Amino acid sequence: MTYEEIQTILKKETNAILNIPITDQYEKAIDLIVEYVHEKRGKLVISGMGKAGQIGQNISTTFCSTGTPSIFLHPSEAQHGDLGVLQENDLLLLITNSGETREIIELVELARGLYEQVPIIVITGNNSSALAKKADVFLLTGNPAEVCPLDLTPTTSTTVMTVMGDILVVGTMKRINFSISEYAKRHHGGYLGDKSRNAEIRVKELNKEK
Repeated sequence: MTYEEIQTILKKETNAILNIPITDQYEKAIDLIVEYVHEKRGKLVISGMGKAGQIGQNISTTFCSTGTPSIFLHPSEAQHGDLGVLQENDLLLLITNSGETREIIELVELARGLYEQVPIIVITGNNSSALAKKADVFLLTGNPAEVCPLDLTPTTSTTVMTVMGDILVVGTMKRINFSISEYAKRHHGGYLGDKSRNAEIRVKELNKEK
């Protein structure tokens, strides 16, 4: 692959990120997460199928590490008993580029059969899709063209989904005033554990100096 081809891919993915629609739906999504997880003591249940599901797993673990309890629920496994992980005061974050993924639509029906009022946030590329219409909050990806030469493999769309997840994580962290001290409690090992604990010590030293 040539330098120019790589540059073209980078530019297309960058433009897709910069063209994510910015609406008040982000604030509404964060409101729901804070209300149900941090006030009502529920958890954020994230689901998606295929590549979107893999992005969902990453978003879920990032939420956990930053003080918002979350779990990934595979939509197919949900039909075989794993739906039992859903409890009162939980909320759903569903990720689907088409907004028409059969397993996710079925998950909505099953979840609302268990808890009729469960709030649903949807990340999708289609605002007229079945899932967008069922959602309490829907966040649009902008439906970017994939950089895949076949325009089939989830590439640009999953990049955008990842960034949208980061927006929700960072927005929630700010709303709950998530601190270095709380971060350190959740990261005992590895580089990030050392970094967060050292930063916590430095903050304490600066507070003593004041």
